[in-house]
Amino acid sequence: MTTPATPADGTAADGTAAVPPADERLPLRRLLPLALQHVLAMAATPVSTVFLIAAPLRLTPAQTSSLLGAALVLSGAGSVLQSLGVWGFGARLPFVMLPGGAATALFVQIAHDHGPAVASGSVLLAAALLLAVTPLYGRVVRLFPPVVTGVTVLLVGISMVRVSTQLLSGPGGRAAPGALAAAGLTVAVTLVAHLLLRGAWRQSAVLIGLAGGALLTVATGLGALAPATGAEVLLPHLLPYGTPRLDLLAALPLLLFSLTSLAEATGQTVLNSDVPDPGRDVPRVARADALISLLGSVLGTPTMVTSSENIGINRLTGVRSRFVTAAAGGLLIAAGLLSPLSRLVAALPPAVVAGSALVVYAVITVMGVEMLGRVRVGDSPDTLVVGLALTAGLLPVVAPALYTGFPAAVRTVLGNGVVAGTLAAVLLHALLIAVRSGTRDGSRSRSRSRSRRPWRAGALGDGQAP
Repeated sequence: MTTPATPADGTAADGTAAVPPADERLPLRRLLPLALQHVLAMAATPVSTVFLIAAPLRLTPAQTSSLLGAALVLSGAGSVLQSLGVWGFGARLPFVMLPGGAATALFVQIAHDHGPAVASGSVLLAAALLLAVTPLYGRVVRLFPPVVTGVTVLLVGISMVRVSTQLLSGPGGRAAPGALAAAGLTVAVTLVAHLLLRGAWRQSAVLIGLAGGALLTVATGLGALAPATGAEVLLPHLLPYGTPRLDLLAALPLLLFSLTSLAEATGQTVLNSDVPDPGRDVPRVARADALISLLGSVLGTPTMVTSSENIGINRLTGVRSRFVTAAAGGLLIAAGLLSPLSRLVAALPPAVVAGSALVVYAVITVMGVEMLGRVRVGDSPDTLVVGLALTAGLLPVVAPALYTGFPAAVRTVLGNGVVAGTLAAVLLHALLIAVRSGTRDGSRSRSRSRSRRPWRAGALGDGQAP
């Protein structure tokens, strides 16, 4: 049943009070298929996220299965919270929540450099920071315009493509031909699915690539499944990496990400609301993200973020009811508690996971390029901001030993490409704004001074005022 059109006086065409699209209640026979469609579009993200974490951390199939269950449960719980809202947590809009792509990359990087306990502690610190700054939303979001967020996302993608290749090469730095072939098959299946499929199936291309790549890898003898055993229903394990360790310097990448997420949440809220009120809705979105991320820090998952993946489905179906996304969240929770499903997915060959990781991080890299494409650089000073910030971020990527002789604190900041590049972009952009503001103020001051200066016609020899 479609809600009648709403005229300017706030009533429906039949004279009854209009129901906002987000509050439309659907019968169960329509609600469940629509919710399942959202789940199909969402499922690839938690699955690929878990494998991006499990492979470099050398998790066992049982640990991977438990982590996947936690990611699905938190994604479902976050989607329910954002859709229904309670006590100022959640915008009560048709949103879903998933592990953040860039946040996952940063989590893996921190875990690789400092250990998974520090990575979980970084998630906790980032969530606490996000809760603390939501009252200052208007001021914080100005620090992260597209020129800064574009640099950050682009550097995340580039850095993690490098990490993904280590999944293939292993400690020795050389990849076996069979592993490269399995990764190539996974990339090929993902590409074909993306090109040929439409709608929710196309949005699930990464998940289809994982499944198809695994089947072809096993069928051709390039790899084998390694399923774990366990109970039929399994609750996520608490503190899978031990007690989270708090390290502010190591957490800097995720702390910066938590601030930049406010800018992304603003755009998503505008797209997903009929009458957007960023000053009211974005803090609610951010608080829900922070709360679920706090839970994630004790369950071993990366930072959870409200996702825009379902906005396309809302527009495709013409249904924007928050009760549909809440039902999708309920289905995700059920899937996360079904241990056989998690164990089956956890059995995929590592090379298949590496191929899927390359696809995911390649997409993140392109997202950064798109963000920077919205900035009209050309001959503007923003060209120098982008160039210098990218240089600062790429130096530790192309020359990992560049800062070896510096103290540990300096190495932690400058040796991390995402942190170095983002900080450079923030500082340079702020400097540019300050210079522009000073130049405009000086010009206005000189103009007012000239307008008040007394003069006599002909005193300058040409009869003109100075």
